[in-house]
Amino acid sequence: MKKKLIVLGLLFGVLAIVLGAFGAHALKTVLDEKSLAVFETGVRYQFYHAFFLLIVSQFNFLTKANQKILYYTVLIGVLFFSGSIYLLATNSLTSFNFKVIGFITPVGGLILIFAWVFLLMKCLKQRSL
Repeated sequence: MKKKLIVLGLLFGVLAIVLGAFGAHALKTVLDEKSLAVFETGVRYQFYHAFFLLIVSQFNFLTKANQKILYYTVLIGVLFFSGSIYLLATNSLTSFNFKVIGFITPVGGLILIFAWVFLLMKCLKQRSL
């Protein structure tokens, strides 16, 4: 499970760099400033959670079950939160109205918050870290 956390963290990091560069260069000419800022928010939170996964992978006190919970909550949370933000920010570029999936963004945010709170609870239960 440790390897999965590391690989997902690295994958999210690579994709965040690629998407950030894509936003800064390719999308800069076709999106307004507000949409670009929204897109950058998705990139930023994806980066935060890439680092989160890399750090979590090094915690020896987490059981495999705990690691699995963190892996899947961050995976789903980033896909829902950042993924929906990417689609919403680029909504004007497609014929599909991605605003119908706008409710997924806060759901993804809540899932990411759960991952952080879950880790906090596991840390608080430890006598020493």
